[in-house]
Amino acid sequence: MIRRAFRMTLHAGSEAEYERRHNPIFADLEQTLLDHGVTSYSIFVDPITRDLFAYVEMESEELWQRIAETDACRHWWRHMRELMVVNPDDSPESRDLREVFHLDRDHRGLARSAAPATPEP
Repeated sequence: MIRRAFRMTLHAGSEAEYERRHNPIFADLEQTLLDHGVTSYSIFVDPITRDLFAYVEMESEELWQRIAETDACRHWWRHMRELMVVNPDDSPESRDLREVFHLDRDHRGLARSAAPATPEP
């Protein structure tokens, strides 16, 4: 399983609307994420800085990259663009975060720490 985290930023005063629009997300976007190997996806907000921290578990980096090419994703970006800092194509400005620690349980339920899933650049 590939783990990935990244940071995005909300505009001031957009926190409540951002959360409302994610509960729930569009059904076609949810299906697109699942069809492209996403097994877990969480987003957290820092209420002071309005930074969003997203954490994704996925089966394939290639499939993850292809999500951006889908109509469902592009529609979602247009739906969210006024709430957050975005690129000219309406995709959210994001910065990948480097994993420095991970703790997981193995198939026997025993805790173990592991090397980061992605190497340092």
